[in-house]
Amino acid sequence: MAPDADAGRSRGHRPDPFAPLTTRHLPVGDGHEIYVETVGRADGIAAVYLHGGPGSGCQTDHRRLFDPERFHAVLFDQRGAGRSRPKGKREANTLPHLIADMEAIRKHCRIERWMLVGGSWGATLALAYAQAFSAQVSGIVLRATFLGTRAELEHAFLQNLPRFHPGLSEDFFGLLPQDERARPLDAYWRRILDPEPAVHGPAARAWHDTERILSEHARSTTRLNPASPTSHGALPATPFMEAHYFANDCFMTPDQLMAEAGKLRGIPGIIVQGRHDFLCPPSTSHALAAAWPDAEVRIVEGAGHSLYDPGIRDAVMKAIADMASRTADQEI
Repeated sequence: MAPDADAGRSRGHRPDPFAPLTTRHLPVGDGHEIYVETVGRADGIAAVYLHGGPGSGCQTDHRRLFDPERFHAVLFDQRGAGRSRPKGKREANTLPHLIADMEAIRKHCRIERWMLVGGSWGATLALAYAQAFSAQVSGIVLRATFLGTRAELEHAFLQNLPRFHPGLSEDFFGLLPQDERARPLDAYWRRILDPEPAVHGPAARAWHDTERILSEHARSTTRLNPASPTSHGALPATPFMEAHYFANDCFMTPDQLMAEAGKLRGIPGIIVQGRHDFLCPPSTSHALAAAWPDAEVRIVEGAGHSLYDPGIRDAVMKAIADMASRTADQEI
């Protein structure tokens, strides 16, 4: 057990019901230590939250998605992300590694079965884990289905971006030399993973800012800041992990999650989907639900991709509560 295994553990009355019950760094091999925290009540309904990115990490507000009087929720930062150590490490960092980490966390927390909650990349990980360990899954709540395919990324950046944000598209692709624009996504990922700061810095900032604009339905800006690519502040972390995963097809076989959707049979699911999601459009969620009859899609009108677009967060919280009631009824 790591020296900080009981850091954050509180005894008796907790003034903040969302304060962690426990926090720890769990060694999982390959030099990685995963930051794990639990919230709620120790005898509550077991659930695990899977953050997006890949590479973003859990946030304090994610704890508040779970009713602390009802749930025993586990939140963790995936390999190389957030508070996990070493930060940014991409070696021994693949989808199978993340799935194995989840099993290690489940066993460490002595949980028999748990509800999976994740959005975007978190949805990818939830589906991949559920297909590998269906017996350990009581239910699934997804937000913004991402199946981890190149086709989805091309649709978002090569079709939706120029169609709905032509100015932003010019900014984004204009950062690439002319001879790299035939395969722009590969060019961006190659540049982001280049060890030279003068190469990866501008590419990482442009990727991060473009993705953020695409994720928000009500946005304050629709163009890249001309000064941003050459600024000298701290670089965002997610573009590096995303480039690592996306350049390797998220370490899956072609259309793996749809091809193996039959393994989800019998697992109840709720998919929360923004109507105007340019990164993970409703068609993907509906295609998944067609292959997974135990799942229902709940459309949020006037919202896009972000958890914090109007109506999305409330819909996710309601879906989590509804899934808890549904699974509890099934076990009676």
